[in-house]
Order: sequence, then C-alpha cells, then structure tokens
Amino acid sequence: MKTHVTRKLRRDQTPHESKLWYNLRSRNLQGLKFRRQYKIGPYVVDFFCPSKKLVIELDGGHHVEGEVSLRDQKEQKYVESQGYHMLRFWNSDVDSSLEDILNEILRACELGD
Repeated sequence: MKTHVTRKLRRDQTPHESKLWYNLRSRNLQGLKFRRQYKIGPYVVDFFCPSKKLVIELDGGHHVEGEVSLRDQKEQKYVESQGYHMLRFWNSDVDSSLEDILNEILRACELGD
C-alpha cells in the first residue's frame, strides 16, 4: 500500500478515530507512543503502539456483516501471527465508554511488559 493511501486515511479519519486519537497522540496516554493508520503486512491498522506491539481497531456497525466480519477475522489472525496483540472496540463505545477503553488499552500495555 502506498504512503499516500495511509496519509489519506489519516486525513479522512472518522469522528470516533479522531476522538480516540486525541487521547493517544503526543504520548498523552502514560507516555506511550502510538501511530495511526499504520501498515502491517497487507493491512492498515487504525492505531499501533510499537513498544508494546499493540494494535487497536475501531469497528462500526458494518463490521458485523458477513464479508466485512470475515475480512476482520483474517486481518486479526494475520496481525497476531506477526507477534502483535489486537484490541477491537465498537465506535459506539468510544462515545459511551471512552475511559473504559483507555483503561483496557493500559491494561493490555501492562501485560505486554
């Protein structure tokens, strides 16, 4: 995937990605460095913490549909086969439970130590 595609994804992020990114960017979450729209193999993941090998994906309602759900499963299997841990959250949870999401991300980072 070309760099211009990942740049476009960063520029055109969803409101939910923007809200979570605000809390992850500039080492805002306990000094952890995150990247957004990061390429891992053939996939571009929403957020990635290199030091903890943690991938975070935000999913909208269309991710429960057959083909999209299968693609997500394939992506997760590939990413985890590369030695990364993946967390998935629903977009609606970003609106209703952002603090819980941030705490779960921190717990996953502590487990990665």
